[in-house]
Amino acid sequence: MEMTTPAVVAERFEAQRRAFAQEPYPAYEARLSRLDRLAALVEANEAAIVAAIDADFSGRAAQETQTAELFVVAAGIRHAKRHLKRWMRVRRVPTALHFRPGYNRLMPQPLGVIGIVSPWNYPLQLALAPALAALAAGNRVMLKPSELTPAFSALLDRLVAGAFDPDEVCVVTGDAETGKAFSALPFDHLFFTGSTTVGRSVAQAAAANLTPVTLELGGKSPAILDPSCDMESAARRIAFGKLFNAGQTCVAPDYLMVPKGQAEAVAGRIAAAMAAMYPSLVANPDYTAIISARHRDRLVALVEEARAAGARVIEVNPAGERFDAATTRKLAPALVIGPPPETRLMREEIFGPVLPIVEYDRLDAAIAHVKAGDHPLALYWFGTDAASRERVLRETLAGAVTVNDCLWQFVQEDQPCGGVGASGMGAYHGQWGFDAFSKLKPVFHQPKLAGTFLLRPPYGRRFERMLRLLKRLA
Repeated sequence: MEMTTPAVVAERFEAQRRAFAQEPYPAYEARLSRLDRLAALVEANEAAIVAAIDADFSGRAAQETQTAELFVVAAGIRHAKRHLKRWMRVRRVPTALHFRPGYNRLMPQPLGVIGIVSPWNYPLQLALAPALAALAAGNRVMLKPSELTPAFSALLDRLVAGAFDPDEVCVVTGDAETGKAFSALPFDHLFFTGSTTVGRSVAQAAAANLTPVTLELGGKSPAILDPSCDMESAARRIAFGKLFNAGQTCVAPDYLMVPKGQAEAVAGRIAAAMAAMYPSLVANPDYTAIISARHRDRLVALVEEARAAGARVIEVNPAGERFDAATTRKLAPALVIGPPPETRLMREEIFGPVLPIVEYDRLDAAIAHVKAGDHPLALYWFGTDAASRERVLRETLAGAVTVNDCLWQFVQEDQPCGGVGASGMGAYHGQWGFDAFSKLKPVFHQPKLAGTFLLRPPYGRRFERMLRLLKRLA
């Protein structure tokens, strides 16, 4: 993968700023054209995109790329096109009685040049989902994909260059140092998806330019099994949510909390569900590999540390295959029962096919455990007890929640997607994405005849009477 030189990055940024200055409020037709070209880019190159991502992972399930990347992006574009006219409309908002017949409006206005830094785990979706929102809002876009997906990043660069003028949308390729330089550009908005650690650095770089940021981060997203839940159904759904993309999903269930005395039984059900989905692993194209040898080694080390600390480890390997790190980056799923809280497995986001299982004796304890850590990006609750469900929803704070399943909150275009605290700031998807990349500019329209002249100096009894009236009306 060729690196974009700093001079070229700066040149493209300035070109986009000039182009935006020439077209500060693109018409509906111009925005629609850009969304149409983005849709055509994805649709016409599906096979090449699947192949590039498969190569970067050294084994990525084609169906996972088709559903979580190609389908999600295409659905997001269709949703934006369907609602674009309404989103662009100047919005009438209420006006207090004492300011009438004046009236208020909100005018959605493009911000300018948007920088998007995307990660490796869903390289198409997490680059183009924010990009489509930025384009719908009328902005120019610069994309910086991950250096860990060189085949896809090079492909995206070629495809974007063939569909867009560089002053509309362009791709910047390079390593982490290129990413740092990219984040330091004075964008009108910077959108980052990745780890909390890197997110802090991105926010600091943006702060130097007073650039607003949207941070889509991660964290330890819990799944809580209530005693009222259907354990068999929950096990199947947790197995799917954990092993999709081999657990390399920011909203994957990071650890599982089960009622006291049920860890072994639940682990058995989850292991059976995993084996049913993946009867073999190494040669199975449905089962995705770990993105790099370094990430795989880290996962192995997390499990071994927990085992050494007294946790029970159940490796799910139904075909009894050998996972040789020299020949495959795939890793057998592991269920880890009772890892001590001080282990890295319980302190760090896992991002792989490893699921810790911890027991709780009362709902109070489960809620307290979640609240003791950083706010997670996602929370999953399984059960039928409405009172317990509402307690969890009200007493814990998370980016989003799915009840009785995993992952699906992330693909709702009519709901915002975003974290809270250490799991992120800001939100996108649907209108939330459009608004994130717009300035909702308040405009107050004052008619020729207005009572506000009564508040002008010279101040005196007339002013005092008017102020007393306003206090009663406010």
